[in-house]
Amino acid sequence: MNIEEFREYCLSKRYVTECFPFDEKTLVFKVADKMFALSGLENHPSTVNLKCDPEKSIQLREEFEDVIAGFHMSKKHWNTISIEGNISNEFIKELVDHSYDLVVKGMTKKKQNELGLL
Repeated sequence: MNIEEFREYCLSKRYVTECFPFDEKTLVFKVADKMFALSGLENHPSTVNLKCDPEKSIQLREEFEDVIAGFHMSKKHWNTISIEGNISNEFIKELVDHSYDLVVKGMTKKKQNELGLL
């Protein structure tokens, strides 16, 4: 998966926006103002940081050489994934979905309800 395909998939999710809050090279995707994915656009091959359940994070790092602890992120809750590596596009989409869902679940029920995400 290239970075543009990744971007398109992230933006296809409900209530997702993209921005550059840190600098002009770090693209961030948010759902209702909460970050669920980011990518340093200067990285080649392309890598992305995705939120992940702590136990699943460890499992993924052990199983895939293209998954490492989140670069410049909480190592417990974030992974850095080489999206141009040996991980299938479908599995990358599953990881994006997982990250998005974790962020949505972390919102208050009121906020989830307001957005129609329940």
